[in-house]
Amino acid sequence: MPNLTENLQEPETRSLEGNELPFTLQDIKTAIPPHCFESSVVRSLSYFFLDIGIIAGLYALAYTLDSWFFWPFFWVAQGTMFWALFVVGHDCGHRSFSKYKWLNDLVGHLSHSPILVPFHGWRISHRTHHKNTGNIDTDESWYPVSESYYNEMPAYMKFLRYQMILFLYPLYLFKRSPGKEGTHFFPSSPLFKPSEKWDIITSTVCWGAMIALLGFLTYQWGIIWLIKYYLMPYIVFVMWLDLVTYLHHTDPDIPWYRGKDWYFLKGALSTIDHDYGFINNIHHNIGTHVAHHIFLTMPHYHLKTATEAIKPILGEYYHKSERSIWQSFWRSLKTCHFVPDTGSPVYHQSNK
Repeated sequence: MPNLTENLQEPETRSLEGNELPFTLQDIKTAIPPHCFESSVVRSLSYFFLDIGIIAGLYALAYTLDSWFFWPFFWVAQGTMFWALFVVGHDCGHRSFSKYKWLNDLVGHLSHSPILVPFHGWRISHRTHHKNTGNIDTDESWYPVSESYYNEMPAYMKFLRYQMILFLYPLYLFKRSPGKEGTHFFPSSPLFKPSEKWDIITSTVCWGAMIALLGFLTYQWGIIWLIKYYLMPYIVFVMWLDLVTYLHHTDPDIPWYRGKDWYFLKGALSTIDHDYGFINNIHHNIGTHVAHHIFLTMPHYHLKTATEAIKPILGEYYHKSERSIWQSFWRSLKTCHFVPDTGSPVYHQSNK
């Protein structure tokens, strides 16, 4: 596949004295069938159009039935499909959707703008997350706070971070994570380089156009229409996004690193796979998160094959939860509050 990934390439594992992994990035790559690194435009587009078709069908069904007995089912189903559509855009952001930059950007905007995600703004901050996964100091999302920072956090911030955890994504787009400044909407944000100015403007304009469209439709059909057809599915989508991201990066069993103890491959292994049951086939194998973090440009439809291939190489360094999604969530919610101020590696600790 041609290199169109710019800074999304997987960095080579640095050689460090002591505390090295017993394998290299090349060892892992060699174990994976070569076809797993190839994207297919036809196959990628089929997932995009399938998601769009299901979303359209659910809207048609909701409009036809217009029953309060059906609306709760519709909200959960449509919100889940919004989440699936986000994952398609996620592939576009990693340039794993296709080898064509223009197609990745087009489908990325078509996938993300309707669900109020600024595609390029998100793509760039997500790139920062992947380049720094597992690094306490430089990771972008769901990184742990230190014990001293936790003790100084105001009550409202603790409430948001630890009680409202499934509703934080819209706030993150405007404010980022604790201790970091910037927004995903303006080129002047410290998230972005000057060369990315027009990408950010384009995404912000698309996001604003969707807000304007929702405002117009609400003016035409009323606030109840907005709540029934858009707001409730959007909330479910946000809950899915926050839940999945939280689960893959917040667990008492995965390590976090500081300073020279960190390098790309060690950080990439500081994530954990989860089995979402039948939802795996709806949200495009997002549960295969370890392989995804090691090979950022691998299409989602090859991640299951790649995961099985790398397990023997990774051995004890491969993490997968054997608990249910809700058991894992509850366990992390109760035990993952901060990490020690010093040392590396470190693990989440409870405020109890």
